[in-house]
Amino acid sequence: MPFASTGCNPGLDKTREAAWEWAEAEGLILSVPARRKMIRTRPELWISLIFPKASQDHLDLFCQWLFWAFLVDDEFDDGPAGRDPLMCEAAITRLVDVFDGAEPHGPMERALAGLRDRTCGDRSPQWNRQFRRDTAAWLWTYYAEAVERAAGQVPSRVEFVKHRRDSVAMQPFLDLHEITAGIDLPDSARSLPAYIALRNAVTDHSGLCNDICSFEKEAALGYEHNAVRLIQRDRGSTLQEAVDEAGIQLARIAERVVRAEKELIEEIEAAGISASTRAALERCVQDYRGLVRGDFDYHARAERYTRPDLVEREARNSMSGYFAA
Repeated sequence: MPFASTGCNPGLDKTREAAWEWAEAEGLILSVPARRKMIRTRPELWISLIFPKASQDHLDLFCQWLFWAFLVDDEFDDGPAGRDPLMCEAAITRLVDVFDGAEPHGPMERALAGLRDRTCGDRSPQWNRQFRRDTAAWLWTYYAEAVERAAGQVPSRVEFVKHRRDSVAMQPFLDLHEITAGIDLPDSARSLPAYIALRNAVTDHSGLCNDICSFEKEAALGYEHNAVRLIQRDRGSTLQEAVDEAGIQLARIAERVVRAEKELIEEIEAAGISASTRAALERCVQDYRGLVRGDFDYHARAERYTRPDLVEREARNSMSGYFAA
């Protein structure tokens, strides 16, 4: 890992308490196995590592988004909603509609509506468009996976890289970064090729890192949408060879981050970008390395990934049935 740690937000403990209080207030009642799994997942740790300088209010809000996202992820990855395309389509359609302002029903939808209102109310139209796009794109990846599972299909590595860029859910948190950084990028800045390349590299690193650390748990559940598993299938290699190859690819993605940073500075100059937008983009360059490192460190520390034996045993019994028909 070529990027230095930027530390951990000192508000971690308060954020953990706030997340559980929020979940209880929203009626997100977790079964005993699901509660143990969430404790081992430690969403407050990830948020505190990637946003080490965020205010307590921002840290709490972002952690509650992540808590909600992990509940969604576990329901679709491990539960029946992720294996029944019709059930999955209905659930995702409802969530996207609620994000767009539809009346929420049930605790997951009400929690989403509350998070949306607290997050989007004072943001610019262009930021809200980006955040909506990234959140909806992430949600619809669960439907794509449900259809492929039902059809007995497995994506190619090239197809999967594009899919994983949305399914890892890092893009919405790159949008949230703008809130705590005090910036709001115009559409012209978001359209710079090097900025897009930088976001993609950061997101690809998170997705591959997650796949390396999640492989054992997902293999035990018969989950095929994992880069390590696809490398193993494509090359006919052993598990260790596939993990080694994934590690090599992870290092190459880190090199892409560095390359995109340099190209972004060149494009800022070439485009004659205003001082305020330049400062905002430079803040992204400054913070994204720490974000990549924080995500990497989280996967080495959270029991969701360091103890897949514990998590997998509970996964089949931890569903809350939020999206059951």
